[in-house]
Amino acid sequence: MKKLITLTLLLLSAVAFAKPPKNQYVRIRTTYGDCIIRLYNETPLHRDNFIKLAKKGFYNGTLFHRVIQNFMIQGGDPDSKDPEKTKLDAELGNGDVGYTVPAEFRDSLFHKRGVLAAARDDNPQKASSGCQFYIVEGKRFTDGKLDTLEKTRLKGRKIPAWQREWYKSVGGVPHLDQNYTVYGEVISGIDMVDRIAAVKKDECNRPLADVPITVEVLSKKECSQLDKLLF
Repeated sequence: MKKLITLTLLLLSAVAFAKPPKNQYVRIRTTYGDCIIRLYNETPLHRDNFIKLAKKGFYNGTLFHRVIQNFMIQGGDPDSKDPEKTKLDAELGNGDVGYTVPAEFRDSLFHKRGVLAAARDDNPQKASSGCQFYIVEGKRFTDGKLDTLEKTRLKGRKIPAWQREWYKSVGGVPHLDQNYTVYGEVISGIDMVDRIAAVKKDECNRPLADVPITVEVLSKKECSQLDKLLF
């Protein structure tokens, strides 16, 4: 009996002092493959909101309703689960959850290829949609094109040298920086994004064949294993 009690106490102690994972990861499943995304701790409001909705199953059955090759794929509109609103002639992208998330801009977070970011409407606070998101496919830039972008769309804002290297070698969409909140990045399965971005679509950039989404919040054990691989 004493041995059993001692073993139980040891197990409880091990659980109590086990280190939680440093990062939270989610998996997005589609008919074009899966991807795993690490949510950024630097953007806790967006991270926690996405986890909350994913755990409720909010995203399951929604569509990637707007896709633009060399730019991004967008999803998370609750209207895209409504059969009456998913007819091909219906406009998607206006659904929401009744609240917004305050912008969380960070100089270290930018629109490189593979990042997860929040969609939004045109509002002066640049507050994010409470549910809609996009994943960047992007394209590569030259120094010349980045220089031109700084003078035109960025209104003189300079892109840091280290970010320039990313945009030249990996790609992204630099004109969105400091305008839309970036809050995660694909760490596995970026080819899923490329496949979806390349599908046939209508004049509103909606895929002609629906691309449904399932979002799964990975367990603490899975997150710890990924942390060990990545950090």
